[in-house]
Amino acid sequence: MARFNTRRNLHHFFLLELTNLSVCQVNFLLNWLAPAMHSTFNDSRFKMSTHSYLYDRTLVPMIRLILTFSCLTLFAPCVSAQNETVQKLSRSVAPLTEPPCSYCVDQHLKSLIKPNDPVLAWIRGAHNGGAFPLRHFISKYRVINDTYGLFFYDPDGGYISAFKKDYGYEYHGRRNGVMIVKSADGTLWSALSGKAISGPQQGKKLQRVPSFSTTWSHWLLLHPESTAYNLFDGKRYPVVELPAEFSEEARTSLKNWDSRLGKLEPVIGIEGSKSRLAVSLKDLPARQVINVSVDAKPVSVFWYQKTQTAVAFHSILEGRKLTFYADEISPETAPFKDKETGTRWTLAGRGVDGPLKGKELDWVDSVQCRWYAWSTDYPESKIHKTDN
Repeated sequence: MARFNTRRNLHHFFLLELTNLSVCQVNFLLNWLAPAMHSTFNDSRFKMSTHSYLYDRTLVPMIRLILTFSCLTLFAPCVSAQNETVQKLSRSVAPLTEPPCSYCVDQHLKSLIKPNDPVLAWIRGAHNGGAFPLRHFISKYRVINDTYGLFFYDPDGGYISAFKKDYGYEYHGRRNGVMIVKSADGTLWSALSGKAISGPQQGKKLQRVPSFSTTWSHWLLLHPESTAYNLFDGKRYPVVELPAEFSEEARTSLKNWDSRLGKLEPVIGIEGSKSRLAVSLKDLPARQVINVSVDAKPVSVFWYQKTQTAVAFHSILEGRKLTFYADEISPETAPFKDKETGTRWTLAGRGVDGPLKGKELDWVDSVQCRWYAWSTDYPESKIHKTDN
């Protein structure tokens, strides 16, 4: 019998398998439940041979029915969000495709971007990655198809996700509050997880690229030489302020959410090959490292309140386990250290001072978002809360 590790899988398993139980399997269940049922099945009025016609034709089907109904009642709430239909947008939203590139320092000199402008930064690749301000490039379009990546912006779900470059995607609609995009072949994808939920590529998954959200000023401190999109004279792309309220399409499509955390509670969702973990970011101090385990491997979450940034890295570097912590006296550019070497680390996971200067930590597949969005796509996720 296959092993099932999640409530959602258990639900599907019971629905498919319980109605096919054999007499021997029912006998096994009865023996397993015997302590609780001892008084009933030992009553002389209910004694019968397990090979009798009445047992095979009456009691076994009855037990199948009871067990199936019980599993429907117990597990259905866990998957209701997964079964929500996609609510298509009533309007068309054109994506942005391949905006011309420049460098962060050059765009900064134009004084068109505010220091506290939220940006999406991809943190590996040529020129030490790159960044773009949300108001200028993605707030209007919600989707960017580009050489540097495929980017989806869902302000209701509290995330901007980055995947390996691809083309032909556009904002399509919502499923239980989560943004859905459509690719050129008609496949529908979750903008949060990158999973294809219907269409020709159903079951496939987009590949994330290392990234996190921060502010323009902080990214400039780290990598002014990195890539940016060209703003030209500031008139080519309309500046659209970030939404301050929950959108109508998200509100009307959001029907179910996991009550283990607040619906809008900020988390960083970490996706391992075998397990999922949501780390709550609620009420954290100015700087913090949250050390957790995903797939039995140590992971460190760096949190920096000033920019509302959370990013996850593997704690093992070149075969060596490092113990990270937030250092209150380290500079803003490198607020974290490891106990083993005393090296200072940036939000981008780069060692900038100490024995491991120049080294880079391995980014962990993750996304910073709101709890309802993460739990919609990953209902089996575990939760980590930090006591402060």
